[in-house]
Amino acid sequence: MSVDTARTSVARLLSELAFDLFDGSVPIQPLGLRYELEPVSGLLTEEFLRTKLDGCPPGLITVATHRVTWTDSAGVSNVAHAGALGAVVPIVARETTLALWRQLDDGRLVHRTASLSPADTALLADVTTDKEPLAILRTGVDAAARVLVQHAYLAAWTPYDDPAAFAAVLRDSGLFATVAGTWHWGLQAATYRRGLIPAQLICFGGRVNYSADTVAALRAMKELRIADPSVEQYRALGQGERPRCLAHAPQTVDGRRVNLVTQVADLFVDTFIRLLDVVELTADGGPSRSESAVSTTTFEVPDMTCQHCIGTITKAVAEFGVAAPTFDLETKRVVADFPSPAVRDQSFAAIRTHGYTVVPLAE
Repeated sequence: MSVDTARTSVARLLSELAFDLFDGSVPIQPLGLRYELEPVSGLLTEEFLRTKLDGCPPGLITVATHRVTWTDSAGVSNVAHAGALGAVVPIVARETTLALWRQLDDGRLVHRTASLSPADTALLADVTTDKEPLAILRTGVDAAARVLVQHAYLAAWTPYDDPAAFAAVLRDSGLFATVAGTWHWGLQAATYRRGLIPAQLICFGGRVNYSADTVAALRAMKELRIADPSVEQYRALGQGERPRCLAHAPQTVDGRRVNLVTQVADLFVDTFIRLLDVVELTADGGPSRSESAVSTTTFEVPDMTCQHCIGTITKAVAEFGVAAPTFDLETKRVVADFPSPAVRDQSFAAIRTHGYTVVPLAE
């Protein structure tokens, strides 16, 4: 089976597993959260431009104005960035993610996954980074949150100065699907962690779209990434084949037209807007953790979201002779055995070099 055929089969398989999981309305409840907000600068470096944003003019990149830290309703530490719309966007986007994740845990997906044939299970494992359907769909929901949070850095250049109106216009303009179809694999995660977005928006007729320069830059970055022999995800592509988001292609399931990207975006924005009315935020109360403990081997990486993140962190610490850590993507916790405080500090620095945040936990 060719790579393209395999990905097409997996795309249909995911649609069959999840075709109705994003229907209806997600239960929400009032909650109060505290956060810390601090100005940021210097997020865009020459090395990052050269290694991750090759093909993108620096003038096309918008940098967030503030860094936000908080503990969400699940007790997990978070780090994100914000622009003109403030901390409410990343915080409520995270709560929206948690709400949609709970929706995925209602038993339907578990039952359908258990009914997969061995061949389908093996196909998922061969084609996808996250091997289990639940992990794949959770990553997709998290990607929707990133689209909203990152594009909110650009809100000051649009007429939409309200989080609900901004989220709605992104959905109505099809920006969630645009990201799925035009950004190369890994670009969103790498730029999100650093509080950057390589895009500009134009507003017309009650919609927002990418500028022509943005479209050209995204195409150039994707082509360069595909041609890079060191990028494992694209090595197996045949001549003329192009990577496609597995959730982007429309499918027909039991006579129903299904597009998972659109379904997730619609439910995400609807839930986000509803949560804006019931989440009460208070500044200056975010998590405070000390990084001075020498013996720390358990730490949190708030911006760790998927198996790719796990692979990156594992490789970063392996350079210092550290065995593969254990990871919990849900709590964002990592446990590693460091042979010395010096190696621990070097490992933390290496993880941060890749754009991740390290929050040690005192033991």
